[in-house]
Amino acid sequence: MVRSFTKKSFFRRITFFLLCCFCLTAVAETKRPFTLSPKLITAVEKKYGEYAKRRLLSWQKLIRDEAKGTDDELLEKVNVFFNRMEFIDDIIHWQKKDYWATPVEFLMTGGGDCEDFSLAKYFTLKAMGIDEEKLNLTYVKAVRLNQAHMVLTYHRTPEAEPLVLDNLIADIRPASKRNDLLPVYSFNGTGLWLAKARGRGQKVGGSDRLKRWRELLARMPEGL
Repeated sequence: MVRSFTKKSFFRRITFFLLCCFCLTAVAETKRPFTLSPKLITAVEKKYGEYAKRRLLSWQKLIRDEAKGTDDELLEKVNVFFNRMEFIDDIIHWQKKDYWATPVEFLMTGGGDCEDFSLAKYFTLKAMGIDEEKLNLTYVKAVRLNQAHMVLTYHRTPEAEPLVLDNLIADIRPASKRNDLLPVYSFNGTGLWLAKARGRGQKVGGSDRLKRWRELLARMPEGL
């Protein structure tokens, strides 16, 4: 049987075809793997050496090939990966009192302070698919050290007790098992909270109120 085409049905088919093309393109773009610029890799190797290049390529591989499993498994992979880096105070490392390094800066120089560990874990877990709403950068007082400290906290739900990823200890523990830390405030890309022992606490504004956060985002590589 020969099927006749009306003008209306023709445009309906064309619209459907274009919609399918758009959807396929959108899916392809969202699945584009995280890739560091070859120019960046070459520049890092030239300035910081072969091991710096290897650290960056290992990080790229972590994001591209290891983003599988449960949230707990991803947290463990990322925590182990970054806790191998060396702790270096900002004054020694950057000749500045306080500098928030990007993950690239952290890895190419092979170390950083507590903010750098926490920020690298935060952006990496985001790139691996963990919802930003579950991740907080949390300022605490480290009781034993008697000084300000930053950790990354993971909230399975907004009301759940957070898990703490810290460069001071190797394992990930719930907040109730970290009596050595007193929370002060926390933030992520969507907000700033007055921290409390469990949960996020009271929201007091956007994270764009933090100058160093804004400066850091301006230096971040594409894809993070």
